[in-house]
Amino acid sequence: MTEYTTVSIPKDLADRIEETIEGTSFSSTSDLVRFLLRSIVIEHQREGRLTEAEFAEIAEQLQDLGYLE
Repeated sequence: MTEYTTVSIPKDLADRIEETIEGTSFSSTSDLVRFLLRSIVIEHQREGRLTEAEFAEIAEQLQDLGYLE
């Protein structure tokens, strides 16, 4: 059985995510957040270490997509 924890994000961001995922395969904000975090962790594990520049690039991409302010 998988255990879960709660991650809080601002309500306005959650609303924007809900609008963004309409018509996609993501059924909820949690689905998208899990996908994004899993992608970052997998990349980090593949590379062995996530550099500051790589983290900054990921953050910039998420900002461009509207997931970060």
